[in-house]
Amino acid sequence: MNALRVLSPIAEAISAGRAVVALESSVVAQGLPVPANSDAVRRMMSAVEQQEAMPAITAVVSGTPTIGLTSDEVVRFLNRSGVSKVSSRDLGSLMASGGDGATTVAASLTLCRAAGVQVFATGGIGGVHRDPFDESADLVELSRSQVVVVCAGAKAILDIAATVERLESLGVSVVGYRTDEFPGFYAASTGLGVPARADEARQIADIFRAQLAVGHPGALLVVQPPPAEAALARSEVEEAVEIALDAARRQGVRGSAMTPFLLSAVERATHGRSLAVNLALLEANARLAGTIARELVESH
Repeated sequence: MNALRVLSPIAEAISAGRAVVALESSVVAQGLPVPANSDAVRRMMSAVEQQEAMPAITAVVSGTPTIGLTSDEVVRFLNRSGVSKVSSRDLGSLMASGGDGATTVAASLTLCRAAGVQVFATGGIGGVHRDPFDESADLVELSRSQVVVVCAGAKAILDIAATVERLESLGVSVVGYRTDEFPGFYAASTGLGVPARADEARQIADIFRAQLAVGHPGALLVVQPPPAEAALARSEVEEAVEIALDAARRQGVRGSAMTPFLLSAVERATHGRSLAVNLALLEANARLAGTIARELVESH
């Protein structure tokens, strides 16, 4: 069985106590269209590096779970041919079969735990679906992963209020970065408050260390709104999501195909503006994650 592979520069950074930020691969292999997915990778990795941190894309490569992809592997995953979507439950079977897999938030957190990476950036977490009912494995993995997870809230296609309630039930700590609201992915506002707020990355690092000190088993979920210059109005997002959900019902879309289908439908309903928001928030989240990772190692 193939053991976890950590690319040498990333392994050296972890060993030396330098800042490392894990990045999800499913968002670029399944969540974003070609060639926007390539732009997303470039922007996320650059944003992390600008904060003097090491970016590390998580994935399963030919059956080997990995932290960090080579340039050739990045190209392969961006082309997405033969690359499956992998949640935490799928890791063992994919390792045994020797396939390529792009890791969701849930699977990425599993690999972060295995490698000792403390900071992870994504776009939006999975959560409770609106119709039909479904609940993402992301929520359970957040409850048992001692990782700082930076995102723009839950994906707008979800029942965000129900997702916030499940996070509370599972004991997942949530802090708003320069916001008092749980953001709505494409929109800054949802009308839902957050239990804590931090205006500086150092505060987030302090909160995370305090969690670790008392043995809290779960993640610190850091939510920040999408960049103001790119964000959509809350009403526009809701209308687009309703159109997407109606299309999914009519076409009988189910299971793992639901999220990519809805995201594509929302993109069409917003005439491509949701894609621009997605790219902007991925970059912003990676940048914040890099800053937090640096604070964790510098102020340790």
